Amino acid sequence: MPEQSILPNVVCNFQKRRYVGTESYLDCGNSLAAGARPAPASDCSMKCSGDTGEWCGGPNRLSLFGNGKAPPQTNPGSGLWNFLGCYTEGQGGRLLTYQIAPTGGASSMTVDICTAACQTGGYTLAGVEYADECWCGDQLSNGGTLAPKGDCATLCAGNSSEFCGGTNRLDIYDFNNTTVITAPFTTTTAGTTPSSTSSPSIQQAVGVYSYFGCQTEAISARALASKASDAGNMTLESCEASCIGYTYFGTEYGRECYCGNAFSAGSISVPNTDCNFPCAGNSSEFCGASGILTVYQLNITLSSTAPPSTTSSSVADLPTGWIYSGCWVDGAQGRILTYQQPDNQNLTVESCVATCSDLNYNVAGMEYSSECFCDNFIENGGALATSPADCDMPCSGSGKEICGAGNRLTVYSFGTVQIAPPASVQKRELPGDWNYHGCLQDNIGGIRTFPYQIISANNTATNCLSQCQTFGYNAAGLEYGSQCFCGDVENIKTTGASLISESNCQVVCSGNSTAICGGDSLLSYYSWDGPALYNWSFPSATDAGQYSLLIGGVCIPLMTSQMITGKVTFVEKFGTGEPNSTGAYELDLSAVNNFTLAWRPMHVKTDVFCSAGLILPDIAGRQIVIGGWSAESTYGIRFYWPDGIPGVWGTNDWQENVNEVRLLVARWYPTAMIMANGSILVVGGEIGSNSPASPSLELLPPTGAPVLNLDFLARTDPNNLYPFLAVIPSGIFIAYYNEARILDEITFETIKVLPNIPGAVNDANGGRNYPLEGAMVLLPQFHPYTNPLGLLICGGSTLGGGFAIDNCVSMQPEAENATWVIERMPSRRVMPCLASLPDGTTLILNGARHGFAGFGLGSDPNLNAVLYDPRLPINSRMSIMANTSVARLYHSEAILLLDGRVMVSGSDPQDNLHPEEYRVEVFTPPYLLSGLPRPTFLLSHTDWAYSQNIPFAITSNSSSISNLVVSILGSVVSTHGNSMGQRTIFPQMACGFNGTCTITTPPNANICPPGWYMVFLLDGPTPSTGQWVRIGGDPAHLGNWPKTPGFDTPGV
Repeated sequence: MPEQSILPNVVCNFQKRRYVGTESYLDCGNSLAAGARPAPASDCSMKCSGDTGEWCGGPNRLSLFGNGKAPPQTNPGSGLWNFLGCYTEGQGGRLLTYQIAPTGGASSMTVDICTAACQTGGYTLAGVEYADECWCGDQLSNGGTLAPKGDCATLCAGNSSEFCGGTNRLDIYDFNNTTVITAPFTTTTAGTTPSSTSSPSIQQAVGVYSYFGCQTEAISARALASKASDAGNMTLESCEASCIGYTYFGTEYGRECYCGNAFSAGSISVPNTDCNFPCAGNSSEFCGASGILTVYQLNITLSSTAPPSTTSSSVADLPTGWIYSGCWVDGAQGRILTYQQPDNQNLTVESCVATCSDLNYNVAGMEYSSECFCDNFIENGGALATSPADCDMPCSGSGKEICGAGNRLTVYSFGTVQIAPPASVQKRELPGDWNYHGCLQDNIGGIRTFPYQIISANNTATNCLSQCQTFGYNAAGLEYGSQCFCGDVENIKTTGASLISESNCQVVCSGNSTAICGGDSLLSYYSWDGPALYNWSFPSATDAGQYSLLIGGVCIPLMTSQMITGKVTFVEKFGTGEPNSTGAYELDLSAVNNFTLAWRPMHVKTDVFCSAGLILPDIAGRQIVIGGWSAESTYGIRFYWPDGIPGVWGTNDWQENVNEVRLLVARWYPTAMIMANGSILVVGGEIGSNSPASPSLELLPPTGAPVLNLDFLARTDPNNLYPFLAVIPSGIFIAYYNEARILDEITFETIKVLPNIPGAVNDANGGRNYPLEGAMVLLPQFHPYTNPLGLLICGGSTLGGGFAIDNCVSMQPEAENATWVIERMPSRRVMPCLASLPDGTTLILNGARHGFAGFGLGSDPNLNAVLYDPRLPINSRMSIMANTSVARLYHSEAILLLDGRVMVSGSDPQDNLHPEEYRVEVFTPPYLLSGLPRPTFLLSHTDWAYSQNIPFAITSNSSSISNLVVSILGSVVSTHGNSMGQRTIFPQMACGFNGTCTITTPPNANICPPGWYMVFLLDGPTPSTGQWVRIGGDPAHLGNWPKTPGFDTPGV
């Protein structure tokens, strides 16, 4: 009995196909066509022509083999990229017009590599084609249409488990649902009537082509690989028209058309009878077969017209001064003419020259019949071809003219053609204090010498070095023409890179063809040799502060706040903590040595997961928690009236009734703020877990008005959750994703759109709000409050690979020509917390070095604290402080306590690697470890109006009255990097000789919104214990709200 052969499997495995089928021919593929199904084994009874001892299918039957591997799939998209569909290439040009070389070269192509490259380039659409090509754009161009998904069945060159388009087909991916498909793809039946009903036959001539023969596809590429198309009404004539100017055209499978000037390796001639598929658009003609092409060869003598000329003699009209300048070799060291125009199927010498002349170029070149290039010089070492006859392809728009050939350009110029000088490394006119050092190795052992890569079509030394300098990197390298890398000089030693001969760096820059930008895994290396771009301090011992355990916890808080009673509230989400958790607790800091007394159980009815919180300006200093996770929780409004004294439990609990007191719309991840008029502003969020956006704002107590929709929140969802809000003198500051603006505090109309917030050095689209979570604080305000208010935003993440951002940015948004100032942090950080301290500094802590905010999405915990001092010069403000051993990832918090320490809590990563964190720590700043005595003061009046003189008495000794200052810090609710209520003010203070001093309170609510504040007296760097005061009263009468049974109100 005949046996099954292993030879077909060998052939198809070489072609990286999953299936092989034998019938009267050999077929390879990665998927089975719709309707294919098993048949009885006895149906495959035809002996193989090459070995009668083996079966090769039967009539309409295939002997099918598989390689045993899981079938490849269409990548659905990762991150914020989504699969749109399989699309045909454009008809008059590319569907996506920007081609990007992937990291690692074409052989490494995967869908994720292509989408990441397009995202880095700022594009919203990405497409993979023919296994190893990556295309980017912002719109689908040139008439491309949605095609059957099965048309995109070519395996990715870098990942054989997924598809990367096909021949003339692209798998298209859309960033963040930017593109809308206007109509679904539907399969229709071609309506073309065949030109003849007779049996098909070999046509000996088609246009200017004569029959060449029947030819197989190549082993690892298309036999004719220059151009391809597919049509349900394919004819030999339509294929010939598509391939005019190429040496060969071939039809396959009844409906496919291919063009080329030579056959790829492995394509062989087979008997004419093997080409037995009728053309889909004309059944009287043969159009190849499965894996076999009916091929025609260009034969100018068949044309009734004269052969095309290789000189300018047949060119009718050229602009004055333009002359023929010869046939030139293209592509040997890059394009010799840089500026390619759109392909033109009606191209002539005259039209290309006219295009370049109109664009003020002096050189025009025609290639491949339909391509037109412009420039002012011959670039990249271009040279004349050995013979003018090397340019032998007729123009697509005129058979009498020559328009280059494969890698050959027919060149015309205005006067004598000018040749650009050889490219060289840019060593002069460099920005700042950069200097060139040589050709440096990269990618040793797969590790980049400098970690941050930027791919740019306009890569130059000036552009690359300026970008690295802006973000604080003192080493830069340019590679492979279009790549810029930023890092530190120290990276060279740690990666083991060495300088080698400069002759190895010979690739010209994508943005300057006269300059060299490295080579293949080689860097043109520059370093910054001027004043340090950053100066971090490295204090030690007690000067670095200290982490210590405060107390073991009873819950995993997602929100913490210190009440005016001195106790701290903890609220947690449902479902991830202890099963018997009550959802809320209060910590008595005076009783941390008595665990049972320290923790008082409290209760919430609905899930506070990812809600907003504030301390209200009412007379009791109630806390409010707004929004939540799902269902009724997202509408929830909860109140707690703090009571009790140190050492004694209070009796009040959280009060809520979502049926009586609720938001107008559901909100998950909103932000809340006390406005200058005392009302509560609630902004943003989503309607529930991973649900559509709530891109709006509303006021509490409700005014009867509907929510106000904000188009900028709708546009930037879902990367704008927990937006940053702050009252500023001119209105309301809001930051969302990587944008910011100032709103009118009455109409909420935009007053001023601010520059986009910088992201990472290699990703301008990095964000600062959840899920790309950073943190923000307002910088201190000083009497007389004439300087514009500043703010500081630290950390965040990037959309593509989740590389956390390693910088802080600051701005005075109301300043004229406000700009962001970038300061590099000592390490990357996403999910940070910021805690403002009494001395005006800010503690940066918690978070991860990689990933996003969310369960299981952050990795590599950042255990180091950093102290930011805004009084020091820019780029010298950060000190690297003490480390903790406790990972503080998603759902961690940090708040300043009245005693001057920072309480650090929470972490609920849900990653099976880092624990749910119950331990509560404190970070003790160095001002409490110096051994200096703490000042004390007596303040009897604690309810302040604006512009009021408040007396207080100093009850401690001080070396000098001039060393004394007062700071006022707003009450904070901390969650998700958002310190709602935070504000630092240094008011006017005057003292007499008898120890009696006066504080002049801030002048208005836009400097100091109504609310509860901690007051500290500082003697030099050392703060007193704080004392709570209320400033500005309760102008919105929140203390009388809600007037509903079940809620206690303290009054104003």
